[in-house]
Amino acid sequence: MTVEKYLRNLFIGTVAVPLLIATVYECDVLPTGVFAGKAQEEFLVVIIMELLTIVMIPLALRLFKAKDVERKVAEGDTLALRRWGALRILMITVPLLLNTIGYYLFMNTTFGYMALILLICLPFVYTSPKK
Repeated sequence: MTVEKYLRNLFIGTVAVPLLIATVYECDVLPTGVFAGKAQEEFLVVIIMELLTIVMIPLALRLFKAKDVERKVAEGDTLALRRWGALRILMITVPLLLNTIGYYLFMNTTFGYMALILLICLPFVYTSPKK
């Protein structure tokens, strides 16, 4: 499997999981708002996810500008491109997954807004042949 196909499949798969989770919750298969009344836990999880989201977005978008990464990719190291590309995709999609789950567990719109921000960032980490 080529690096491009691997990264594209990883991208599609990691974006499909939060969408599948949202579908399951919206179809009332799983109960929503299980932790809605627990203010202290909600506050802690919101702060952690805000920090994680705020840190991961710029890191993922600037990852290929790091000198070591840029040098290895420019040399044509396909293993490095595969690893760094996968890391870049996961840096956006893992917080997306956690925010999606957080939204449905706490029914707090802050998680939904952070998930939307991460969704907006997704086209910037998509692997295309031109890149």
